[in-house]
Amino acid sequence: MNTHLQTQTTYHRAMAHVRPAEPVVRQTDTLVKDRPSRPVSTDQGPDAQGRLWHWPPLLRQDRPAWSVPARLAIFGLTALFYTWDLSHVGMGNTFYAAAVKSGTENWRAFFFGSLDPGSFITVDKPPVALWMMELSARAFGFSSWSMLLPEALAGLVSVMVLYNLVRRWFGEPAAALSALAFALTPVAVVIFRVNDPDALLTLLLVLAAWACWRAIETATTPWLVLSGALVGLAFLTKSLDAFIVAPALALAYLWCGRPRLVRRIGQLGWAALALLISSAWWVVIVDAWPKSARPYIGGSTTNSELNLIFGYNGFSRLSGSGGIAAAGTSGGPSAFGGGQGLLRMFDSELGGQISWLLPLAIVGLVGGLYLTRGRDRIDRDRAGFVLWGSTLIMYFAVYDDARGIFHPYYTVLMAPAVAALAGAGAVALWHLGQRSLRWAWVLPAAIIGTVFWADTLLARTDGYDSWLGPTVIVTGVISAPILWLLMTRLIRGRWLGWVAGALAAASVLAGPTAYSVTTLGTVTGTIATAGPVSGAAGGGGNAKVSQALVDYLERHQGSATYLVAVNGSVTAAPFILQSGRPVIAMGGFTDTDPAPTITEFKHLVQAGRVREVYIPKSTARVHSGMTSTEAVDAWVEERGAVVASGAYGGGEGRAFTLYHLTSSAVGR
Repeated sequence: MNTHLQTQTTYHRAMAHVRPAEPVVRQTDTLVKDRPSRPVSTDQGPDAQGRLWHWPPLLRQDRPAWSVPARLAIFGLTALFYTWDLSHVGMGNTFYAAAVKSGTENWRAFFFGSLDPGSFITVDKPPVALWMMELSARAFGFSSWSMLLPEALAGLVSVMVLYNLVRRWFGEPAAALSALAFALTPVAVVIFRVNDPDALLTLLLVLAAWACWRAIETATTPWLVLSGALVGLAFLTKSLDAFIVAPALALAYLWCGRPRLVRRIGQLGWAALALLISSAWWVVIVDAWPKSARPYIGGSTTNSELNLIFGYNGFSRLSGSGGIAAAGTSGGPSAFGGGQGLLRMFDSELGGQISWLLPLAIVGLVGGLYLTRGRDRIDRDRAGFVLWGSTLIMYFAVYDDARGIFHPYYTVLMAPAVAALAGAGAVALWHLGQRSLRWAWVLPAAIIGTVFWADTLLARTDGYDSWLGPTVIVTGVISAPILWLLMTRLIRGRWLGWVAGALAAASVLAGPTAYSVTTLGTVTGTIATAGPVSGAAGGGGNAKVSQALVDYLERHQGSATYLVAVNGSVTAAPFILQSGRPVIAMGGFTDTDPAPTITEFKHLVQAGRVREVYIPKSTARVHSGMTSTEAVDAWVEERGAVVASGAYGGGEGRAFTLYHLTSSAVGR
């Protein structure tokens, strides 16, 4: 018995000095040879003081020493590009600028997104983007700078959020490359410097992707609900355009989320409910509001937000039906995004805006998916490629076939996905090349292809020095074989890798950087366009009127509610900007909205609410099938008294006529 106890004691003492066996982890196509395949991680636990939530320091142990200066440089460059001489932009799209000014004059106009302070008609988009600009203008006073500041901040925050997301997904080098690529995308530079709603829309969708990624990491429902709510808020910024990304977010979580399938589906159900509530509350309120007590919904045919959402701003944009393809065409072909098809993003209309890094992004997506093949369903590396790859595919599927109005700046929504896939894809291709000779040539070839495409894009546009394109090609061609030699280990040297990588990054980013720098020096027109050519006229309003005419109208407004009635929102915008007074924009943005009808207009005149009407000079009118605006014009020409152009300076007398109306005109 004593011998048995002594044997057991000796055994336990011996085992106490033996280390537990390390778990065997199958390493399959990892990014770093000594790192196992990564499942989706959870949040870090409490810190030393037991706090679960705490601000991380600028430099953590898991970040390289260059992380802080790189982030400061990228964010500083972004802030410089997006805020440089904002006053040079002026009022940008005066259609939206007029609505912003109106929202600072009247809270009712603020809520509905009205074009004028009198809330006669709304703009043709939901108002969330206007709210941000209007709050800034209320805080700092209405000006070009105060209106555009929220747009620039939206761009800076978008770049910072993308950096954080990609870092959590694929590490610091990929994050730096992605954030820099996004910040320097030409269409992003122009959109974050102008007052179109796409700036806030881009920020909200980047935030939605970040919240979805946090849900994938933590497997918790609140993050997924937040993602859905952000997409809903984006819907109240630019209608159905926000929903293009929703299937990609849902697919990423459904495929890569950690919980069981039934739970993942239930979580997505809660996210869908959050999306519905977030996107519908304002629409429900507006459509339930008595029509007689609110402005006409611009762009709709039935004075309904639902009609606007699913009509002019919805499926008509895809099909071109309902006359939408003809709307806003006064600016010519540049008002559209070229022809349909798989190569649309590379054509003369869109290529210089978004396609600089598209070849690298597509190759990087393929490489990333190959690198992560065979891993667990919840592998984090593959989850990121699923998220951004499906996002890019969704935009390709929708935008390539859109037959209605499609302006080049719409492609800004693709920029985060292109940048993320280009940055992370380049890192993935680097590690693939280190692992296999069959893949060692892919990254160098992608770099060479990208710089040759940049030279092609630069050659399409006049205004760049002749040496720029060849220099981009030379630097790319020099860096590519050095990277191949390093990946195949025919040469070694960490410093050489850094130099070659920096040279390759500079070569692929030189083209979009040149386009972006040129954008800073041009005046953004109605249709925001990056590069040396200013935005196209038409379609959104940069019309001007003389101050003498505005002064005349103010002197003769008297007790009338409206300063003047004009044809269309484009013509009304400068009157609103210069006077800050209510203006009737007959026909809305397209001049075809049935607001006001001829009967409604007669009532306005009879009640003394409008006295002056400013319309184009008479042309031959076909009375059968006239729009409401044309019917009003014909009636005004018949019943109104012409005001001599000399009374208000005469500058506009060649193209427009000012009429004076009294209540007696209705009875005649």
